[in-house]
Amino acid sequence: MSKTFFECGLYTREAIFNLFFREAPDKNNWAVVSGTRDAIAVAKALGNQPSSFFEIFLPGPSYAPFREWLSNIRFTGSIWAMEEGEIAFPGQPVMIVKAPLIEAQVLETPMLSILNHQMGVATKASRVTRSTGKPVSEFGSRRAHGLWAAEHGAKAAYIGGCSNSSNILGKVNFDVPCTGTMAHSFVTAFGCTPKTEQLAFETYIRSHIGEPLILLLDTYDTLRSGIHHAIAAFQNCGINDSYMPIYGIRLDSGDLAYLSVECRKLLDAAGLTACKITVSNSLDEYLIADLERQHAAIDYYGVGDTIATSKHNPCFGNVYKLVQVGDEPVLKRSEDKGKVINPGFQQTYRIIQKGEYKADVTCLFRDGMSQAIESGQGIVLRAESDATKQTFYPEGSYTYKILQKKMMQGGEVVAPEPTIHQKRAYYLDNLMHLNPTERRIINPHFHKVNISDDLYNLKTKLLYDIQRELNPR
Repeated sequence: MSKTFFECGLYTREAIFNLFFREAPDKNNWAVVSGTRDAIAVAKALGNQPSSFFEIFLPGPSYAPFREWLSNIRFTGSIWAMEEGEIAFPGQPVMIVKAPLIEAQVLETPMLSILNHQMGVATKASRVTRSTGKPVSEFGSRRAHGLWAAEHGAKAAYIGGCSNSSNILGKVNFDVPCTGTMAHSFVTAFGCTPKTEQLAFETYIRSHIGEPLILLLDTYDTLRSGIHHAIAAFQNCGINDSYMPIYGIRLDSGDLAYLSVECRKLLDAAGLTACKITVSNSLDEYLIADLERQHAAIDYYGVGDTIATSKHNPCFGNVYKLVQVGDEPVLKRSEDKGKVINPGFQQTYRIIQKGEYKADVTCLFRDGMSQAIESGQGIVLRAESDATKQTFYPEGSYTYKILQKKMMQGGEVVAPEPTIHQKRAYYLDNLMHLNPTERRIINPHFHKVNISDDLYNLKTKLLYDIQRELNPR
């Protein structure tokens, strides 16, 4: 496509693309944003390859002028994006790219690859962590779809509410807190018999004094072997409730509710009341919620493939669509009504009353609704699917924030990047501003998501014009 744009002279024409999703996973209507900063880094790094690089996949003399042009390409446009940790709803631009057509077009696949992976993981992490008030660790590197996915998935999971990750590169490259426990192979390395289990535990403890100490109990038998050897190992090594930072056990199989309660009784009887109990084993938000309902004696959860692969919805649905060329808004019409896109240069306003996020409205840039909101006038928001559903927000009754932030201008990054901890804190703060009914795991209420009258009218006019040409009288 870019070769054609180049040859017919369209490549210099300014284009606007929106990256957005049509449906959120797990029958919810919102997602957690992660990956926008990585996508911006890709835009910043565009080009920097000799023409010979492009010859690998664009061979032959007919491509020679285009290859030479590509060797000098740089991103010169602007990007608006939601900050990582933002809560986004269907149809809203998560990223807006405004640039010469080829520059914007070639970013489609890398941007979608980045955001579809990270938003899938961050959104699933949000669901899992909302199922409990206990800390959740992301343990999914070995189940992730490759090393890159494991590392960036750790980052996305942390933004989405996880307390830490087992991925060390997540710490090195993104400053995600990392943690872990021993594996079954550590225990069996000391001999395949329950008699050597205590030796394995004591050797581990002495090797890691001053660090978190979490012993894995179920290599042979949790209640008949593991818990008793763990207690003896802690006592023999002088580990008690004064130990810092933490000490504990991990359960990785069996009836976790029953085993946790029984282990808690034995630990407390031995005076190890501060010993923490971590559980793992194919957990998800539904199993964790059920363990919480059973009052299981669990302090921490370790969740692997459910988060790392967004197991229930492994393919997030972001798309990247052209919405304007030059000054002309455009849209994609579809036989499927849900796939009709919003045209034009847009921005989204979040309406806030008494600290609660009440509704979102996506407007054309500087249209009547956007100006009314920014000047604090009374506004009426109408549901696109049903104009009889209207909500009036009187003058002075609300505040607002604009969700898309300008992050690149003229090919340069203009917005400083928050730390990973600030991104996570931003998500958690956003979460608390949603109505509790919208935070539910099962059958949540849907947030009001609207478009302005001007955007609705533009969209309707373009569809009408297309339909009139397809069906002339």
